[in-house]
Amino acid sequence: MKFGVLRDIKNGEFRVIATPTEVNALVRDGNEVFVCSGAGYKAGFDDERYAKAGAVIVKTNEEIWETCNFVAKVKEIEESEYGLLREGQIIYTCIHPAAHKAEVDALLEKKVIAFTAEDSHRFGSPNCEAAGKAGAFMGLWAMMSNNGGSGKFASGLAGAPSVSAIVCGAGIVGKAAIEVLVNLGCRVTVADINVGILREISSNYNGRISTMICNCYNLAEALPSTDLVINSVRWPKNAADFMIDRAMVASMRRGSVICDISNDYGCIETFHETTHENPTYIEEGVVHYCVSNIPGAIAGSTSVSYAASVLPHFQNIIHNGVAGACARDGFLRRSLTAYRGYLTHEETSGIQGRPWIPPEKILKIEDQNLDPAPKTTVTRSKNYYTSVTL
Repeated sequence: MKFGVLRDIKNGEFRVIATPTEVNALVRDGNEVFVCSGAGYKAGFDDERYAKAGAVIVKTNEEIWETCNFVAKVKEIEESEYGLLREGQIIYTCIHPAAHKAEVDALLEKKVIAFTAEDSHRFGSPNCEAAGKAGAFMGLWAMMSNNGGSGKFASGLAGAPSVSAIVCGAGIVGKAAIEVLVNLGCRVTVADINVGILREISSNYNGRISTMICNCYNLAEALPSTDLVINSVRWPKNAADFMIDRAMVASMRRGSVICDISNDYGCIETFHETTHENPTYIEEGVVHYCVSNIPGAIAGSTSVSYAASVLPHFQNIIHNGVAGACARDGFLRRSLTAYRGYLTHEETSGIQGRPWIPPEKILKIEDQNLDPAPKTTVTRSKNYYTSVTL
């Protein structure tokens, strides 16, 4: 297999999908591995280290797209890359397909085999942990006076109280944010809809945090006395209401901060996406930090952890083929997004109104002993293709 490690080109993205460790493992498996020059530079991995690990270093991403039948990177496929896709090519990256219609159009038009990485992690993505930890840190950074915030310090000072923070959502992202905020001395309240998770978190921190059910009423009551909101709720993309509306934002004290790690339009009414180069804006007197690829700021640590977690997927696909790999791993199967011109991602079908076909059907593995995996979201679709011809 000719496997290609692309240099990510998204604004402010410094992570790399494979470090020299993973490259060496793939080379030892008998693959040809091509790495675009500079792909790992911002994460601390120079071309020389990749070459020593057995990779062929090429000058441009275009050479990777042209040469390799399996390509991988960290973030979405950019518009400038659409024309480089080749029929039958295997692609593994964070596609976020339900929110990116044009990207899905390109994947289907080019008849590639595309896996959306964010849905493939059995134990949760290291990117989620990185986003939570770095997001909490950046939320506190945004609170500094020189960044437009109120100038409050996490643990407070003698005679000055610590930062009051609410973490909305206690999944992997939220738990990671809680860890940082508590360890830095903030007064933390965790808001979630799962009583069991709230009980577990409270126990883990020996009662040092407060908990509440996450709903609009409770948040509206709490926000006027809150300094920092960390949002890690994965909000339904077709929801008709906001978790935090403009009036609730306006109720917060001037110089307070909202750090929207989840980056979902529709969850917070005053949200719009920002970049590492221009990370904040102020609405209703509240500083908003809404960078879409927060883990890119800690590219070294995130790349090491993330690359190690996805290597088994690469090896599974290479050794067993797409159908065999998807039968063996239900999490990989549910992440299959496009297969030779057909949409295979249920959430995208439901959100965008497109027909789809379940991966096990198009791969003709329905009668096999399939590894199970839960659905990725609550979005469902019965909008199936009327016929499929391969």
